[in-house]
Amino acid sequence: MARRNKQSVFEDLIDVTALMPWWMGTVLAFVSYFMLHALATRPAPVMATAAQVSDGITHVFVGGLAMIGQYLLPFAFSLGALVSFFKRRKAGQLHDSAARRADGIASMSWREFEALVGEFFRRQGYSVVQQGGAGPDGGVDVLLQKGSDRYLVQCKHWRALRVGVQPVRELYGVMAARRVAGGFVVTSGEFTEEARRFAEGREIQLIEGNALQRGVRAQAAPAPASRATGNRPMPIRPEELAPVAEPAARSAPSCPLCSAPMVLRQARNGAAPGKQFWGCSSYAQTKCRGTRELAS
Repeated sequence: MARRNKQSVFEDLIDVTALMPWWMGTVLAFVSYFMLHALATRPAPVMATAAQVSDGITHVFVGGLAMIGQYLLPFAFSLGALVSFFKRRKAGQLHDSAARRADGIASMSWREFEALVGEFFRRQGYSVVQQGGAGPDGGVDVLLQKGSDRYLVQCKHWRALRVGVQPVRELYGVMAARRVAGGFVVTSGEFTEEARRFAEGREIQLIEGNALQRGVRAQAAPAPASRATGNRPMPIRPEELAPVAEPAARSAPSCPLCSAPMVLRQARNGAAPGKQFWGCSSYAQTKCRGTRELAS
């Protein structure tokens, strides 16, 4: 494997800023300039005693660094913000392309697929940070946040293989370690039945390629805001998720508390562990605990 060239701190700063929303890099550029400019233009202290001379030397040293940094840091943050802006713009173009073309997802590279997934969640109202992994299957690829809740996303751009249970288990372990509200595994293909069974009853959702394609098209199509939801982002609908292991087809009812679509879940504990029931699909986003009994 080729050895990775070492980057300078300046290049690392640009790379880190490029992973943030572009406006955040712009804010950092302004803040860093004004803070460092204030340090660089401080009046020199009087140096009449030995202690004052020591303070004066420190002042000159800090002032010299601030004099350079007041231009260097804002420049790095601005470059990172510019890269982030163009990445966001490209992600929007990928989203539009995937919505128009039948093979829009399958023809993407893994990097483009990750960018598309980030844009898919961004249009649902999440704050999105791309992790920028070093390979097509390395670690958590996207970080999401909505309000105080954080979510992890693993992208699997596998064209030939079905995604098994192991990546789902691994993400679930990372979710527990980081104490996040939930997670998503998104693939351009399909999941195995074992992977689907493992995800049942856990705060982890599986999104297959066909479902992602439908979701992207639905986001691209203009839809009037209803009185019930206003402009709030809608949660991922049950038909956008991988089906549960139960093969019996059921029509999903609406949540009795918030009217969102419901999904089939399985109790892990309580009075009837293993029992299936309808749970609110927006629980991960709004913590709505609406439930309905499963009709026999």
